Amino acid sequence: MSNLFLFIARSFFNLSSFSVLLLFLLSFSSFTATEAYDPLDPNGNITIKWDIMSWTADGYVAVVTIFNFQQYRHIQAPGWTLGWKWSKKEVIWSMMGGQTTEQGDCSRFKGNIPHCCKKDPTVVDLLPGTPYNQQIANCCKGGVLNSWVQDSATAASSFQVSVGQAGTTNKTVRVPKNFTLKAPGPGYTCGPAKIVKPSRFVTADKRRVTQALMTWNVTCTYSQFLAQKTPTCCVSLSSFYNETIVPCPQCACGCQNTSQPGSCVDPKAPHIASVVPSTGKNNYAPLVQCTSHMCPVRVHWHVKLNYKEYWRVKVTITNFNYNMNYTQWNLVVQHPNFDNLTQIFSFNYKSLTPYTAINDTAMLWGVKFYNDLLSQAGQLGNVQSELLFRKDKATFTFEKGWAFPRRIYFNGDNCVMPPPDAYPWLPNGSSHQLISTLSLLTTLLAAMAFLLGYA
Repeated sequence: MSNLFLFIARSFFNLSSFSVLLLFLLSFSSFTATEAYDPLDPNGNITIKWDIMSWTADGYVAVVTIFNFQQYRHIQAPGWTLGWKWSKKEVIWSMMGGQTTEQGDCSRFKGNIPHCCKKDPTVVDLLPGTPYNQQIANCCKGGVLNSWVQDSATAASSFQVSVGQAGTTNKTVRVPKNFTLKAPGPGYTCGPAKIVKPSRFVTADKRRVTQALMTWNVTCTYSQFLAQKTPTCCVSLSSFYNETIVPCPQCACGCQNTSQPGSCVDPKAPHIASVVPSTGKNNYAPLVQCTSHMCPVRVHWHVKLNYKEYWRVKVTITNFNYNMNYTQWNLVVQHPNFDNLTQIFSFNYKSLTPYTAINDTAMLWGVKFYNDLLSQAGQLGNVQSELLFRKDKATFTFEKGWAFPRRIYFNGDNCVMPPPDAYPWLPNGSSHQLISTLSLLTTLLAAMAFLLGYA
């Protein structure tokens, strides 16, 4: 939307580069939290299901499961953090598969001390390698949740909690309120808990069905504008038919702060090894390479080859963030020719059809143990693949930027596209005419000068 706005502004008002940049920033900041709706994943959300499995002397034992129903947005390390506020004076006696980050003040208890006495507890997942007697099913993955399309089997996380000083019947139990979800930073907004029909469970032999004593659900939705103040990725473009390489828009993810040394890393600096952390240690705060766009990630789309019945594209994802290895990364690309994608090399592919009948959106991600890890900035900080499309005679053209994507998401965040008027265009007929006329005139003048000199 902002790119279209800029294009109109440039075309009709002939604004300067500074004015266009100012308008871009204003248009980006004008979005509100209500813009959480994602047109490419209209039903995507994270659902928290709270199942009471048994009653105790002063409360209940519940299994809490976090389901990631988002098609392409996952939760990477350091993982999710779930919080809520108790409605009464509940305490957590014990937990399995998860733990609270703080115990709180439990001084009023004698003998058996609760796991947590805080009015607003915060829970995190346990790490891989946790002893088996502290685990339950779907726990202990360090809070990492895969996206639903990449691997639905690892798109859920569970923990068990024993709650005390709570009700012991369906009528006396009070649902918690003010749920919060961080993954690992802000971005998710959770609605109120809603009591629903009790969950049903099928036994391993599939001959018996049991059900929870009580169940409530909490739905959380994501907004990129709540998650970060600036974008996290940008797109650059090039083609075989035009020598112009269209870079990411300047200051797409912020501008270099020349008055504050160390705000970005110069890759040619001799002391870079002392600034950049060792490989494998992720940090939520980005430390990016000094570039004109200042984005942690750049996606480059290159129209590579043209065949009689096919055309070929090369996609390269480059990591400029020295603080982050992107595990289980994914890319979502919207282009009208994805309904005729013939072959893709070294990436996984899944067609997304948010509009049911229109197949113009594709999700791409790395092959496990091959290129599913996008390493931190450096020589190994990129992954690439090529896509082969069959031409549709009714729609195919290289004119007016048709061969370039309409939008690109990296890890669920919308990337900044170059303005449409900057796309590499086909050389038009008038330019060919001009070149031909100039060549002819130059040749004629050279011949006349030669003849006059000879005479």
